[in-house]
Amino acid sequence: MSAITKHGLATATAVAAMLVAQSARADDAAAPAASAAKPGVQGECAAGRCSYSLTPAQLLVLAEKMVGDGKFDEARPLVAALQAAPGMAIPYNFLDGIIAMNTGDAETATKRFRTILKDNPDQTRVRLELAKALMMQGKFDGADYHLRLAQNDEGLPEDISRMIGNARSVIRAKRKFRFGFDFGIAPDTNINSATAAETVDINFGPDRIPISLDDNARRRSGMGATASFYAGARLPVGGAMSLVTDFDADTVTYQDSDFSDYSLQMAAGPELALSDRTDVRLQGIGLYRWYGGKVAAKQFGAKLTLQHDLSNSQRIAFQVDTRHNDSDLNPGYAGWQLGANATFEQVLGRSAILSASVLARRDSMKADYYSSKTVGVNVGVGAELPWGINAGLSGGVTWSKYDDPQLVFSTERRQDWRYQARAYAGLRQFRIAGFSPSIEYQFMKVDSNYDLYRSDRHRFHFKLARYF
Repeated sequence: MSAITKHGLATATAVAAMLVAQSARADDAAAPAASAAKPGVQGECAAGRCSYSLTPAQLLVLAEKMVGDGKFDEARPLVAALQAAPGMAIPYNFLDGIIAMNTGDAETATKRFRTILKDNPDQTRVRLELAKALMMQGKFDGADYHLRLAQNDEGLPEDISRMIGNARSVIRAKRKFRFGFDFGIAPDTNINSATAAETVDINFGPDRIPISLDDNARRRSGMGATASFYAGARLPVGGAMSLVTDFDADTVTYQDSDFSDYSLQMAAGPELALSDRTDVRLQGIGLYRWYGGKVAAKQFGAKLTLQHDLSNSQRIAFQVDTRHNDSDLNPGYAGWQLGANATFEQVLGRSAILSASVLARRDSMKADYYSSKTVGVNVGVGAELPWGINAGLSGGVTWSKYDDPQLVFSTERRQDWRYQARAYAGLRQFRIAGFSPSIEYQFMKVDSNYDLYRSDRHRFHFKLARYF
């Protein structure tokens, strides 16, 4: 048995059982047309030769039978004829995908199944076949995503759902490497996250006087060139233990290099599978960030993550993150950060995932007026939409209170409310030299009792991405 076959074995078993269990269901890919194929085949004979006339539905029945019997070469011309028949787009793509997958062309199979899901995201059977095709290509992240959506079909028999769960376990065990990168442009109304005010009031003895802000302290707009890269590895080290490594790099370059922003982050450590539904991970973290050519942050620390699947459609995760920070821009930002968050995910229907999280963070900096307590909440939803669109909406709010006032501005301690919203859309079916296009919009607003820290920001991001 080949390595590819081994990797796809659990999913293949689930899919095969699914085909049997769902053969009578109304949402089978070919069933709507097949149900009409009852009349006999009409034939005419003359001069020792016979010709036969088939309706599209009759043609479909013959094609389905040949594909089901494994006669793929004989079925090809019949399936090809379905392409031009009215109302046969779904059966054509489905059967041609099955033939491609069973003759070693998983890439073509993936295209056929995605074409169906583009306008019919609730087709569970097709989604399972797509997951199988992705596994055959070693694309385990994508396969797991589609299996997770398929598992939320309430009509799935319990044994089929369990087999899909087993397939996802195989994916987690086999998924060793992942990486991707993107590049694009980002027009931004506030590249330095600064105030739009021309003056701010400061304390001068018993009086408050306004002072003018220079251009670098005020909001600046600009167009950034963006690029990012991520890579990850999960390497088994024995039993239920794996070594997990993650690397991320992000860059935004502006014409005025004083505002260019680059960061690198790496995390590595052991992951232990406590059960089929629960795993825990402990990783060391290192981060470098450069802003305007200077080191804005140097961080090291660790994070502990616990993840548990409550059911086939629900997941929770808890994370604690602690790290030490140093900055060449401002020594007052040296100190420790301790954060914690909890996240809940719920699969909606068979094509969307809802997430919600709460967070808390404590920053203990060298300067007490930079030390703070923060709490917040975020919600979001991502979905596969018709026409081959992946889209999502998210939003969140945090509240921060600082330990000491910045007396030059106020005798009151600083308090910030931060609001953020994000919307994105990407095209699954469209490729530019193998890259997928997407557009993202972000809105960020800081409402502070200190004028200097009030700001708002609108940012669009047009990018091309490729994932492996």
